[in-house]
Amino acid sequence: IGPAVGDIRSRCLRLSDESTSEALAVRRLLGHRLPIDAHKAKKDWYDIVEGDHPLWDGVSRPYSETIRAFLIYFQNEILRRPNERFCFSNGSIGNFFFAGARIFFQSLDAAIFLFSRVSEIPCNSLVLPVISTNDRLTLGCELQDGTIIRGQNEISHPTNGTPQTVDKRHCSTSALPSKIKRVFYMSSEGNNLLHEVFPPVNPTVLEQLRSVDCIVYAMGSLFTSICPSLVLLGVGEIISSRSCRKVLLLNGSQDRETSGFTASCFVTAIADALNRTPGDPKIRLKNLPAYYINTLLVPKDKEIVVDLKQLSEQGINDVRVVESVVDPKHGILFSPSTLTNTLASLVV
Repeated sequence: IGPAVGDIRSRCLRLSDESTSEALAVRRLLGHRLPIDAHKAKKDWYDIVEGDHPLWDGVSRPYSETIRAFLIYFQNEILRRPNERFCFSNGSIGNFFFAGARIFFQSLDAAIFLFSRVSEIPCNSLVLPVISTNDRLTLGCELQDGTIIRGQNEISHPTNGTPQTVDKRHCSTSALPSKIKRVFYMSSEGNNLLHEVFPPVNPTVLEQLRSVDCIVYAMGSLFTSICPSLVLLGVGEIISSRSCRKVLLLNGSQDRETSGFTASCFVTAIADALNRTPGDPKIRLKNLPAYYINTLLVPKDKEIVVDLKQLSEQGINDVRVVESVVDPKHGILFSPSTLTNTLASLVV
């Protein structure tokens, strides 16, 4: 298991250039997902690798040769493992391109640099992995009842081995047997696969946290997308020391990880992650939630209860409602233009 390739790919594509027809063609290609049906997915994949797929229309030769080179490299890596059957169902072309680049360069940073250039994200924007390593790591979680779950998918949307698209708004998987107590990293090396490890945070992330004008906790899966970046040593220390705006964008909808959560529950989970509260007592912090979050932005048509009294008791009194939109895939989101204006007004 490597780094969170899908998260990096999605962030790069969200920032990618859309000003030309070729930029849109590259974005379409790298954002493409193969069919669910395994046979169709494999045929689609080979058409893309061989350069015969309509997705290449509008992509110039320099771009197509660069992208194809790393897709072919990824394909060769698959063929080198004849005993491991690879399933292309619902696979992301952008993920495969990124994975090929990472394996080729043996460097996560180099792969991000290449993907950023190919997708033409603005030069003043950075996509940084909070962990920059080639070590094999797996995300784990401990539930309140002591159960340990290994793997991001098993936590948020287990599929029982059946490929499927994931709609976190209407997740058909069974509820967790108990609420999540904490998330942590587990080794994917050796025989002791339940061994907890403490990977170092990417120093560039800490440098950015020391100098930014505003820290924003984005929407997303609370325990598998947000908290894994917060539990690392050094992150809580720096964020708590800053006097800048620290903004939580409240999710518009519940998912398997946060069933029954109110707004203050989200705040508690983030503060606990940054304080590393449920983990090793030797590395815990004891900061109040207000050290980490001082502003809460709430989508207007949210499904989550905003418990103002509890938020106030946590030291969070700046709660603002922002216009929302409904996305067919992701549910209730903030209106992009209104959110941008609101965030800009906070850092003036």
